[in-house]
Amino acid sequence: MHDLKRNFQPADQKIVRQLNKGSIIDLIRRSAEGISRAEIAQLLRVSRSTASIIVDDLLTSGLVIERGAGVSRGGRRPIVLEINPAAGYVVGVDIGATHVLVIVADFFGKVLTESEASFAIADGPETCLPRVQEMAERAVREIGQRWSSVKAVGVGVPGPVDINKGIVSAPPIMPGWDGFPIRQYLAERWSKPTSLDNDADLGALGEWSFGAGQGESNLAYIKVGTGIGCGILIDGQIYHGVLGTAGEIGHVTISEDGSPCTCGNYGCLEAMAGGRAIAQRAQMAVKAGQRTTLTDLLDHEVTARDVALAAAAGDVVSQQLLSDAGRHIGSALASLINLLNPGLVLIGGGVAEAGGFLLNPLRVSVNERSLRASLRAARIAVAALGRRSTALGAVSLALATTFQQYIEPDETRRVYQPHLGAFSI
Repeated sequence: MHDLKRNFQPADQKIVRQLNKGSIIDLIRRSAEGISRAEIAQLLRVSRSTASIIVDDLLTSGLVIERGAGVSRGGRRPIVLEINPAAGYVVGVDIGATHVLVIVADFFGKVLTESEASFAIADGPETCLPRVQEMAERAVREIGQRWSSVKAVGVGVPGPVDINKGIVSAPPIMPGWDGFPIRQYLAERWSKPTSLDNDADLGALGEWSFGAGQGESNLAYIKVGTGIGCGILIDGQIYHGVLGTAGEIGHVTISEDGSPCTCGNYGCLEAMAGGRAIAQRAQMAVKAGQRTTLTDLLDHEVTARDVALAAAAGDVVSQQLLSDAGRHIGSALASLINLLNPGLVLIGGGVAEAGGFLLNPLRVSVNERSLRASLRAARIAVAALGRRSTALGAVSLALATTFQQYIEPDETRRVYQPHLGAFSI
């Protein structure tokens, strides 16, 4: 970024200063070893006085601290700057179809505590959201802090999110939630800036910020849980589409004559290979009298987790169920790879923990159906953060919201629209 103040009118100069301030925050956040004022000025191509004025403002606000002397490159050792981890806290929430995970982190993005509980999203927002609220507030108390120390909250949900309105639109596995003002409801009760996004989008953001996706500007994160979703990062930006429904790979048709899906169609990927579909097929195998250790699970309804555990213990029926699911997912991924040409495809979500029983046939299917050029560029890997991917993506989103407030309160949304690289940790 160039220092162009000489060519700007006063109003434009204010915008330039805000953009410089945002870029300086980004540089300090991304520097693991700390960064000096001189290095900031050099990287942003601004004068040292401009950099120093903005840095002094950030020091006064308490967002930035001076850590001490850095490495000398000739002359005096410079004073390096870093984000003050104790400046406040953020909360990331992953609301799943059958679970909720809450993480409290400091301004470094370091996880201070986390809490997970079983959950039934089909109970509806009036029942579920008060529980989410109570879990988040209890988690903050567990680190010895009051809710007033929380600066922002990020929330992920398993449905198409209109990020401008803070609602979900016709979510297939969230009955009773369509159009409900989730973001407004939570923001009013928490009295904190609250962001809402799709769980797979936040999974992509979490892996990009903290996990296996660091350094990638084009990636896809596939969340295989009760349903199947996809978060897409293109040129360093999460791609939401016009209404927030981009990435609904779970509703790509795999078989026109396939099983009915919660969306109302037939043969969707989610209906053929999601956690719910795997569990249903397992229950059908048991009822059909197939030789499987799943028959021993008479005390409860068979789940996808039961199938994964049985497969690991050598149950052939369970292994075949996971293999079939992997092939279906691989077929859909091949189309995604051909269409978007990502550099990295990450497989996450609870069902992905089945490991090679799911992933090996998935890779075979991708290899068979992808264009050679696109396939050579796309690495397929397991998400590094496991079940934390979405919640840590929510943490990253909350941190971005918080840091924007240090640039220019109430005006940042208008003038500061950074590349997603600005959100890295």
